[in-house]
Amino acid sequence: MNQRPRRLRSSAVIRNLVAETTLSANDFLVPLFIEHGKHSKSEIHSMPGYYRFSLDEILNEIEEHVKVGLKSFLLFVKENDDFKDNDGTAAANPNGLMQMAIHKIKSQFPDIILMSDVALDPYSTFGHDGIVENNEIVNDKTNIALAAMAVSHANAGVDWVAPSDMMDGRVAAIRKALDDNGFSNCGIMAYSAKYASCFYGPFRDALDSAPGFGDKKTYQMNPANVKEGVFEAQLDLAEGADMVMVKPAGAYLDVIKAVKEIATKPVSAYQVSGEYAMIKAAAAKGWVNEDAAIIESLTAIKRAGADVIATYFAKTAVNLINKS
Repeated sequence: MNQRPRRLRSSAVIRNLVAETTLSANDFLVPLFIEHGKHSKSEIHSMPGYYRFSLDEILNEIEEHVKVGLKSFLLFVKENDDFKDNDGTAAANPNGLMQMAIHKIKSQFPDIILMSDVALDPYSTFGHDGIVENNEIVNDKTNIALAAMAVSHANAGVDWVAPSDMMDGRVAAIRKALDDNGFSNCGIMAYSAKYASCFYGPFRDALDSAPGFGDKKTYQMNPANVKEGVFEAQLDLAEGADMVMVKPAGAYLDVIKAVKEIATKPVSAYQVSGEYAMIKAAAAKGWVNEDAAIIESLTAIKRAGADVIATYFAKTAVNLINKS
């Protein structure tokens, strides 16, 4: 035989030498959940090993991530029911939980990249990403609220905002509001191809943000569509997005690849809570090797074209990479 491909697989050293896709701490964006209270660290029932933190505790958690080389974080908050309404009024409160978290974190860790979730569902009595009128999620009025929310985050010191709502035109509205208020250096990571997925369930447990009626299919995308996801990414790039996202990641590798082929800016992908929970559950049953499943799934996401991967496995993955 003239060709023996197994020569390139004969040892770990040669396999690593010729690997086409490699992972490092620089690939990962760490999602973090903030809750009210003090000295609080609450495990999320459907996400074993993952927690919500009070403001005082989140600083310790970030420090642990920074020690292993992780420097990029994405914040979410679990708001109390007392602060929820249909207009998401608390979302733009300069003294709100998100705003206080941003200020506190950036004060202690000025060199990290801090991103903030921009959507109304954590603040909505209906659990929807937008304002509700006559059982319909209204688009343009929601964009006004989202823009105000983004400005309040930038004013608190966030580096990037991450609109996850899927309203039409919200990137343009946020970009204009940021620029008009002197925050032209604040980046936008747009959830561009965000699908109406069954894999978000544990996340909604984490933030108590499940929709109070209906579903999110009138604004999140149909899982059957690829070209629509590419079109959404193109729209967001034209409106001023600095990074576009595909969410979820694992079941949408073809969408990541398609978006990467047209994107003029970096592409991120979100390995969502359901993907995390499935690996943890299967590993707990002894059905898969957890460490191997983590690395294989993340490698596949990067191989498909993701420049940045948001994952709950970030710290574990870096520790595994450093051991290999």
